[in-house]
Amino acid sequence: MAKAIPRIGSRRNGRIGSRNGRIGSRKSARRIPKGVIHVQASFNNTIVTVTDVRGRVLSWSSAGTCGFKGTRRGTPFAAQTAASNAIRKVVDQGMQRAGVMIKGPGLGRDAALRAIRRSGILLAFVRDVTPMPHNGCRPPKKRRV
Repeated sequence: MAKAIPRIGSRRNGRIGSRNGRIGSRKSARRIPKGVIHVQASFNNTIVTVTDVRGRVLSWSSAGTCGFKGTRRGTPFAAQTAASNAIRKVVDQGMQRAGVMIKGPGLGRDAALRAIRRSGILLAFVRDVTPMPHNGCRPPKKRRV
């Protein structure tokens, strides 16, 4: 006689792959009124990440994923395009207010912020979170005395 297949207790009412009890529900089903927009502007690229207030990523974009190659990724226009691409997805999910955290020394800082202001999202705060060394790292010891 064939062996009985044991039932796994974590499978509730037989729906495999369901999320929140609904079949085929996706992340976009959530309505997020408030979030945080993180802009990382280096000299070579600009990355824009949109999260909810708990820090879970809702959408992201970078100058590289927008089709810019090489040194053009560091330009203000590339940063503006990346910011508008990332924000368009969350505006569709119902985001109205957001805070902005800007990090890095790149050229795309101001351009990304300008694109965020134009998107129609109300800004709660704009904060510069560029890491600054306080007296830096300890230098290596002298090689010869």
